[in-house]
Amino acid sequence: MALLGPIIKTALHLHDSFSSTADHVEAQEKVLRKLLKTAKNTSFGLYYDFAGILEEDEVASAFAKAVPYFDYHEMNEKWWNQMKAGNPDIAWPGSPKFLARSSGTTGKKSKTIPVTEEMIDAIKAAGTRQVSSLTHFDLPNEAFESEVLALGSSTALDEEDGFIIGEISGISASQIPEFLDAFYRPGREISSIEDWDQRVERIAEEAKNWDIGMLSGIPSWMEMMLKKVMDYHQADSIHEIWPNLSVYTSGGVAFEPYRTSLEKLFSRPVQIIDTYLASEGFIACQQRPDTDAMELITDGGIYFEFVPFQPEYVAQDGSIKEGAPVLNLKEIEEDVDYALIISTVAGAWRYLIGDTIKFTDKSRAEIKITGRTKFFLNVVGSQLSVLKMETAITELQQQFDTSIKEFTVCAKKIEGEFHHVWYLGTATSASEDELAQALDQKLAEANKNYKVARKKALKGIRVHKVSPKLFADWNDHNKKKGGQVKMEKVMKEEQFATWEDFVKGQKTK
Repeated sequence: MALLGPIIKTALHLHDSFSSTADHVEAQEKVLRKLLKTAKNTSFGLYYDFAGILEEDEVASAFAKAVPYFDYHEMNEKWWNQMKAGNPDIAWPGSPKFLARSSGTTGKKSKTIPVTEEMIDAIKAAGTRQVSSLTHFDLPNEAFESEVLALGSSTALDEEDGFIIGEISGISASQIPEFLDAFYRPGREISSIEDWDQRVERIAEEAKNWDIGMLSGIPSWMEMMLKKVMDYHQADSIHEIWPNLSVYTSGGVAFEPYRTSLEKLFSRPVQIIDTYLASEGFIACQQRPDTDAMELITDGGIYFEFVPFQPEYVAQDGSIKEGAPVLNLKEIEEDVDYALIISTVAGAWRYLIGDTIKFTDKSRAEIKITGRTKFFLNVVGSQLSVLKMETAITELQQQFDTSIKEFTVCAKKIEGEFHHVWYLGTATSASEDELAQALDQKLAEANKNYKVARKKALKGIRVHKVSPKLFADWNDHNKKKGGQVKMEKVMKEEQFATWEDFVKGQKTK
């Protein structure tokens, strides 16, 4: 019988009551003023006259007018490189202790993004709020006194030029207070193992010594870890090993493509809760059971702006075109795709994070991630967001009673005409032609622009079935395994050619 569970649950409920945000617009106005006030004497703040902006009646409008957009390359070249060279007070007061290495889906070289003490505090506060919100869900008392297993990046961080460098999940895990060690797994020793396979092997060895009530991590790597643990202990369900497992906080990629295969590993209900933690900060998390949308952390050291994600405003490379309208939280509309712009307590200013979102509930500031600005498939006017692709793939799984956890697609010229070429990770017996026909139909039904494109410049689609394991092998081949690593959903032709060569090479082994 769980004796501490009800006490912990009550305490969390009280914390949630005091920490929840009643007015998101007001919270954002306060965040912007605090950001500008704190950074007004930095090199960046002096250059863009933050002090003058603060004197304006409409601070948000003045800020948007005075400060241009920055992508990573521009922010790093013009400002962060000065900080990385050892100069303080560049884009934020002082110098950060940490740099977050972004090892997601884009770019050949890892980016390093400053992580200040204020950002670490903001991430901790957002994480605490998410845990407090668990009281909104119908969870057993045992869940509140069990342990948490976070499958993130290694906490063995690198030191370089006076900075400590690692992925944001590894940095966050390295900063967990010692008094929480009793609840945190896999613990400091195992978390510091750099090789992902070795780390998972040690997790499997220790699994039966733990009472895991909550899991946290990217679905693709979580599924592989759970299967390894089950194989090691010859179990048919992960609940044979962790009977109190009740919650899984997912993030990094959409959960739905993994739902079917992950639920096969459970023999009891597990509450899925979505999160949005990026290298630039903790952006949003699901707060209630009535939706799978996430609530923006509007009072957590990040100021948000939104550019309508339309071809006339956003270029194919993900950059914002001159004259594009920018909206704040008060001005947005529901069910419209926006490119997300953030300014943060880590010295990112009007920063294009590269994600697109849509609001499902404006008053609650609840959002869903719809894709990446650079992974928007629009070569021939099809205007396909990753969310629309993932929705079609989910419907495809249901139609053919199969699992398609990973995919990648490219708009490729074949014999002078454009085709969408898809690689689906699936073991279905359905033919590639059947899958292509069904996928084509679902995309046309869901997206009028795609339907128009199919009648004009888009000749058709082709589907290739491959082993689901191939996607993990691709990441391993590129020395990107575990942690925050995600598969590229949309590839340009040059990278796609490398992918297809890799696939052919694996088939000949």
